[in-house]
Amino acid sequence: MNRRSFLHRSALASATLSALPMLGCSTETTKTPASAGADDAAAAPAPADFPLHEATLAQLADYQRTGRYTARQLCALYLERIAALNQKGPKLRAVLALNPDALALADQLDQERKAGKLRGPLHGIPVLLKDNLDTADQQATTAGALALAGHRAKQDAFVVKQLRAAGAVVLGKTNLSEWANFRSTRSTSGWSAVGGQTRNPYVLDRSPSGSSAGSGAAVAANLCAVAVGTETDGSVVSPASCNGLVGLKPTVGLLSRAGIIPISSTQDTAGPMARTVRDAALLLAALVGEDPADVATRGSAAHHADYTQLLTPDALRGKRLGVEKTHLTGTSGAVPLLKAALDVLRQQGATIVEVEVLKATGPLSEPEFQVLLYEFKDGLNRYLATAGAGVRSLADVIAFNRAHAAESMPFFQQEILEMACNTTGLAAPAYLKAVARTQSGARAALATALQTNRLDAILGITTGPAWCIDIVNGDYSTGVDFSSPAAMAGYPHLTVPMGQVQGLPVGLSFVGTAWCEAQLLGLGYAFEQASKHRRAPAFRGLVEE
Repeated sequence: MNRRSFLHRSALASATLSALPMLGCSTETTKTPASAGADDAAAAPAPADFPLHEATLAQLADYQRTGRYTARQLCALYLERIAALNQKGPKLRAVLALNPDALALADQLDQERKAGKLRGPLHGIPVLLKDNLDTADQQATTAGALALAGHRAKQDAFVVKQLRAAGAVVLGKTNLSEWANFRSTRSTSGWSAVGGQTRNPYVLDRSPSGSSAGSGAAVAANLCAVAVGTETDGSVVSPASCNGLVGLKPTVGLLSRAGIIPISSTQDTAGPMARTVRDAALLLAALVGEDPADVATRGSAAHHADYTQLLTPDALRGKRLGVEKTHLTGTSGAVPLLKAALDVLRQQGATIVEVEVLKATGPLSEPEFQVLLYEFKDGLNRYLATAGAGVRSLADVIAFNRAHAAESMPFFQQEILEMACNTTGLAAPAYLKAVARTQSGARAALATALQTNRLDAILGITTGPAWCIDIVNGDYSTGVDFSSPAAMAGYPHLTVPMGQVQGLPVGLSFVGTAWCEAQLLGLGYAFEQASKHRRAPAFRGLVEE
């Protein structure tokens, strides 16, 4: 979850952001128990030193087809890259744990290829998973929390089963904001007690954003080609934006949540993170499926599609796109990028109309937070009751953290966990009122904008440039983001790179109505092809003047 969605958005925070890139941040704020005392490292290997630099899924598949690399060799190359950049070099701490079975799994897929059995576009492709997805193997599933350290799931999450069936190799687990950034009101995105502080590979003392911080940093830094993140509100699209990636939060119910450590039954979803729109579309196709264990997926098969079918350069021609009016003004360096992006969209044949979605959904922020508090307690208690972990309830987690405060809470506390624990169940009138207000309010706001203006999608700045990592004060607002309307409505949200502010990436959001993933991917692809804004990170230590 992008916890900053619930922070006060002040003019001061926005104005301060515009000055910070010139000032830089202290890398001392990134020190964690896992990293304290280590020398800050040097630059990453040059792109030419890594043969899979910026490789797409199609290229990785072609390498296997032509015999240039086997699946085992692809895994070995990414493992070498992780060894060079994760705890050494720039010390990204994007990967929390590696799968000891990865090479053996790759060998099996190589044998299948030799026998003429191909499972699809992801056959033999190494994939990283956010560490709140269950895997029934030697890897732990921890949500970054010491209370779950060493916990091994009894079975794969449904989306993990789908990935394995599609031929993907689960290479390892990525770091995340602990408990998916739903622990403290002043937490630091990308920090967990298990994995330490994930760094943004573009500028190492800037936030990778949360909570799918490790997935975002790993894909950006070429530690893998694609990764799976999860989102409640902003946790796929915000780290994708801050790490120069394509990220898609699907319609809630398109992907099963079974086996994913939960926050919200009404807003949670997994989602693909990739360097290109086509790769995001291919990963999405491997994840979908109806699951009896998740009632939200019932009937979703009717909406499954070939998510690459609309990926054409002319997909913007004749389209009507709304742009969030409040994102066209202000001091954020992202505003000029948005205006330039609108020019590109017009040049590709789109008509742009100004809309005000955030004006209607802004008052829903506090009710949304109440919904998440209630649903987190209910969902986490259900998960822990049968998980076989050392803790069996949210109350147990809180007690564990208090008993191990020096290790679990060295920088910030657990106010949100405690607030959630004090809720009184999903039958509470306060919860029922809040959930009805947030979901229906957000859907009405989006529907009004889309239908009144005959729009194909709504645009906005996904989030501002990455803020400084600050373990003393926690995250602060960039003054601009666009995650909440789609999150509360349960509707799809795609972000695509639209440029950089002094070396820090910013994404362009495409939001639509339920089940329109293929259409959004088509629009994003046409913008991607016309603008070509994806840039590999430089692993800079500080923002330079």
